[in-house]
Amino acid sequence: MATKIDYYETLGITRTASQTEISRAYRKLAIKYHPDSNPGDEDAVKSFKAAAEAYEVLNDPDKRVRYDQYGHAGVENAGGGAHFRDVEDIMEAFGDIFGGGIFGDMFGRGGGGRRGGRRVRKGADIKVRVVLDLEEAAVGINKQLTVDRRVACETCSGSGAKEGSQPQPCVRCGGLGQVVQQAGILRVQTSCPSCGGQGTIISDPCTDCRGNGFIARKVTLDVAIPAGVDDGMRVRLTGEGQPSPDGGPAGDCYCHISLRKHKLFEREGDHLILRMPITYTQAVLGAEIEVPTLNGPATLTVPPGAASGEVFKLRGKGMPDPHGRGEGDLYIQTNIEIPKKLEPRQEELLRELAELEHTNVSAHRKSFLESIREYLFPAGEEKKK
Repeated sequence: MATKIDYYETLGITRTASQTEISRAYRKLAIKYHPDSNPGDEDAVKSFKAAAEAYEVLNDPDKRVRYDQYGHAGVENAGGGAHFRDVEDIMEAFGDIFGGGIFGDMFGRGGGGRRGGRRVRKGADIKVRVVLDLEEAAVGINKQLTVDRRVACETCSGSGAKEGSQPQPCVRCGGLGQVVQQAGILRVQTSCPSCGGQGTIISDPCTDCRGNGFIARKVTLDVAIPAGVDDGMRVRLTGEGQPSPDGGPAGDCYCHISLRKHKLFEREGDHLILRMPITYTQAVLGAEIEVPTLNGPATLTVPPGAASGEVFKLRGKGMPDPHGRGEGDLYIQTNIEIPKKLEPRQEELLRELAELEHTNVSAHRKSFLESIREYLFPAGEEKKK
C-alpha cells in the first residue's frame, strides 16, 4: 500500500493556512490539473483527485483537527476520508467554490453539470443532530427523524407559475441562465441577473408558493445508525436534502452524532473505561467480582495484593469498530475504598492485624460519654452513693 502524501504538502500550503488560503490553493490546482485541460494525462487526473481529497479534509474544521492530531488514520478511522470515484464526483462535491464563473465556462460544469445548456445546481444539504445513548451506539439503531424540507408545490406541480400559465424563457440569457461579460480579452460567465440563473421568468406566480415552486414541509426520514458510531461522526442520507432549484440532483441529509454521557463508562475510541471500587480485603486477599459491561455482567479476577488504581482488561468488551474491524476492550481501574465507619468487630480485627504487623495506629477513639464518665469517676475511685 502506497504511503499517502501529506495533505498540506499536496496543496502547497503551511499547517497554519487559513480556510481562504486552503480554498485558493485547491482552486489553483484544480484548474491546473483538470482533465479537460490535460486530455489523456493520467498523472494529471491523479493530481486532480489528490488535491480534491486534501481539500475535502482540510476544508472541514473537525476533520482537519483529527488529521493534525493523528494523520491519515485520524480521518480514515472516523469515516471521514474522501474516496472520489471520478472527476464528476469531485465537481459535484466542490464545484460550488468556483461559482460557475471562469471555471464553469472552461469545463462546462459548476457543481452539477449542465442540462440543455443551462447550469444545473445540486440542492442544499440538510444537517440534523442525532443524540444517542452509549448502549444504542454499541449495537446500532434505526431512528426516525423529522426535518424541515422543501417539497414541490402541489398547486403548480413545482413550476412556480399560476394555474393556466407557464414560465417563459428569459429574454436576456435566452433560457441559458448564464450570460457572458467581456472586458478586453477576458471573458467571464456569470448567472443571468434577470432570471437569477433559472433561465425562465415567471410573470404570473402561483399564489400558494409565491413563484418558488416549493413549499416547506416536515418530512420523516428513516436512518440506520451503524454500530460503533462515536461522538462527532456523521451519517449521510444521499438525496434526502433540499431539492435542486433547477431540476438537478437533491442535496444530502447529514446526521451528526452526539452521545449522552454514561453514568458508568467512559469512552476512548473503541475502548471503554470503568472505575470499579473494591474493598480493602478484596484487594489484599484477591477476589472474583462481578462487573458490568454493555453486554451484561462479567467476572473479573482480582489477584491478591492488587493496588489501588491498578488496571485490568476484559478483551472484546468495548465498543465495536464502525467499519467492522472488531471490538475494543473494557479497561477496569480498581479503586480501594476505605470505610469511614467500622463495626466494633471489624475494628477489633483490624487492631489485632496491626499488632501482628507491629504497626503503629491511632488509639481507640473514645465516645463523648465515655470521656465524661472517666472525667467524673477517675480510675480507682468508687462512685459515691
